[in-house]
Amino acid sequence: MNKKRMVTMFVLVGACAGLSACATTGEVEALKSRVDALESNVSATKSDAAAARAAANDAVNIANQAMDKANEANARSIDTETKIDRMFKRAMHK
Repeated sequence: MNKKRMVTMFVLVGACAGLSACATTGEVEALKSRVDALESNVSATKSDAAAARAAANDAVNIANQAMDKANEANARSIDTETKIDRMFKRAMHK
């Protein structure tokens, strides 16, 4: 009787180990396809980030050009105001 119990226990343990220890090839293929999909999503996200970075750099360049033109216009305005003030003072002295 003791021998029968041992054999039965070994069969049960072997069956449990055999059923739970190994992944099937279908599961491995499913995981592989998920990893491939994630890798393609990562590369797409990287390219989107690079495009966003390039657009941001373009926006910064345009903003810098606008600031330069605004500063130039302000300098001209100050110069013109100074000239008008001098002309007014000369006219008042006459």
